Amino acid sequence: MECTVTWTGHSGTRSGMGFVAETGSGHILTMDGAPDPARPENGGQNLAPRPMETVLAGTGGCTAYDVVLILRRGRHQVTGCSVKLSSERADTDPKVFTRIHMHFVVTGRGLDAGAVERAIGLSHDKYCSASFMLAKTAEITTSFEVVEG
Repeated sequence: MECTVTWTGHSGTRSGMGFVAETGSGHILTMDGAPDPARPENGGQNLAPRPMETVLAGTGGCTAYDVVLILRRGRHQVTGCSVKLSSERADTDPKVFTRIHMHFVVTGRGLDAGAVERAIGLSHDKYCSASFMLAKTAEITTSFEVVEG
């Protein structure tokens, strides 16, 4: 897997904290920092997600992918899946994630809550590379609800 990240800065001045990532699969992702009124040259323009937000989003995508795949393989009629991630980070550098809570909403026809709970557990304990890595610094908890539909 490869990815190239390039600082965009401002034309001619190279200030600002915008970046463009080109993934090995040929997709583009933009990232930016928060504005810093005390030191504008160190801040971003808030034009895109923060890099750590993309880490959190990638983790959500990784685990949701697993949950849907596991349920489908079990021949469950899953029609939707979302996961809301809430996190806390360390106060000092490196500001790693220290707590992450994932709340899944899984929609389907006749879905068994036990099957959903099992799929989330398998993702968390065995399949999701991103959450497995983040669990080295963060306490990860999960909850879920099943919606008929």
